[in-house]
Amino acid sequence: MAAVDSRAETLTPPRGRRTRRYQWPSQVGAAIRTPRGATGLALTLLVAAIAVGGPFLAPYSPDALLTKPFAAPAGQFLLGGDSLGRDVLSRVLTGGWLLLIMALAATAIGVAAGAAAGVSAAYLRGRTDGLIMRTVDVILAFPQLVFALLLLSLLGPKLWLITLAVGITHAPAVARVVRSATLDISEREYVKVAELQGMRPAAVMAKEILPSLTTPLMVEAGLRLTYSIIIISGLAFLGFGQPPPAPNWGTMINENLSGLPANPWAVIVPAAVIALLTIGVNTLTDAIGRVAMGVDRQPEEAALIDDLGLPDGSTT
Repeated sequence: MAAVDSRAETLTPPRGRRTRRYQWPSQVGAAIRTPRGATGLALTLLVAAIAVGGPFLAPYSPDALLTKPFAAPAGQFLLGGDSLGRDVLSRVLTGGWLLLIMALAATAIGVAAGAAAGVSAAYLRGRTDGLIMRTVDVILAFPQLVFALLLLSLLGPKLWLITLAVGITHAPAVARVVRSATLDISEREYVKVAELQGMRPAAVMAKEILPSLTTPLMVEAGLRLTYSIIIISGLAFLGFGQPPPAPNWGTMINENLSGLPANPWAVIVPAAVIALLTIGVNTLTDAIGRVAMGVDRQPEEAALIDDLGLPDGSTT
């Protein structure tokens, strides 16, 4: 809990400053100009291009039986065959787009639900705060993968339900970070002025508090996307995903493990693209967070901010 609060405090603008509503484009731009951010963006775009454009570039149908099971790479089959003799390259190229869509959707669900819960708990306080945070504590008591498996075992392994279950597992962690940041922001002058003007609590939260949470929400979204990729791939590995024979990077690792000595590429390549996507997203997110905290600012950017008296791109 202390680590979460510390991260939220470093990503929260100093007291008395009002965060600019659309500061995130400048922060992202500054982040991708750093070596860390450029590397993360390059890896992320590379794997995203494979996932999105791969189905149009696959040389064969991903379900066609074309060679011997676990055939070694040779000739027209650059990565060899899988457990049933299907072309590994074609299945890798067509097996990532749904994973990417599900991960993005789960991240959006988790961040939206967590932000709503965290802001409501911190601003409304009292019984609302207690009810929300006790619910958060109960969900956090379960490991994310275990909680997702619990929901799927109760309701069935449907793709939309997998996405929803993974999104729900993200919401508590986001809620804690957002609540910690909101406790500080809700005491600032511009929020108090809005309250004195008779603005309703929902409007204060939406128009005054949420715009000041852009940075922590952006960083949390990147972190949750990383976890979504890992959890959804892990669920596919365990058999909770697209039903066979549909290609899926997580499923490919499981179904080809028995042929690892004969054709290791059937396992190594899908595992590698999952790892590269996870590393890329996490590295890019880390770069954005470092820029937001002022760790990786360019000297000229820091000097300009100091001259203007504006912390982290904020304005009065």
